[in-house]
Amino acid sequence: MVVEAEKELSLVDQGYLTLRGSIVRGEYSPEMRLRLDALQQTLGLSSSPLREALNRLVSEGLVEIEDGRGFRVAQISLQRLKELTYLRILLEGDALRRSVAMGDDEWEGRVVSAFHKLSRLEERLSDSVEDDSTADEWSTRHRQFHMALLSGCGFPRQLQLCGMLFDQAERYRRLARHSRQPRKKNAEHKALEEAALSRDPDKAVELLTAHIQKTADRLSTLLQKTAKDAASA
Repeated sequence: MVVEAEKELSLVDQGYLTLRGSIVRGEYSPEMRLRLDALQQTLGLSSSPLREALNRLVSEGLVEIEDGRGFRVAQISLQRLKELTYLRILLEGDALRRSVAMGDDEWEGRVVSAFHKLSRLEERLSDSVEDDSTADEWSTRHRQFHMALLSGCGFPRQLQLCGMLFDQAERYRRLARHSRQPRKKNAEHKALEEAALSRDPDKAVELLTAHIQKTADRLSTLLQKTAKDAASA
């Protein structure tokens, strides 16, 4: 029984991680129905682990439950983006302030290492065209850097919530990737790292807030343009 339970857990994790990655990358469009029979064929999993994986994604805000009709990818909207941005600034700003105040040598090491990996990748990509593979790699390193900055806050639950909100915001960014001009963020990341390691909480939070808001403003403009174009059509 224990072996079967462990095997079942691994199947749930497999389904969860695969679906989560596909949704964040925008491979499943907003409000798309997630039919269990189709997912079973695509992922090679039975309905039980798939349902559990989908329910985990519901709790993270990436999937929604339709009344009596199963699951669908969470919708996106300007209002949801505004709320998401507000919550990120609130929770990530507080976590960063606490990390700067309480972070130890190991925290500093995580920040330095994550920034180094991100900056090296950004240097290599500075003159290249972003494709799906490089976009995935950049997104992974970008998330690792941001979470490293927050990782000294001392509150695991807060850190988990920050990660969930970051992933929701990443879905917006990835969906808009082909419709916007890329923004070079390496200078912003460098300034964030320096403020954090200099133990300047006010400056670090100010920079993080601006960093989050700039992306949100660009995405808001795109959402408004998309809605206007749809209305005209």
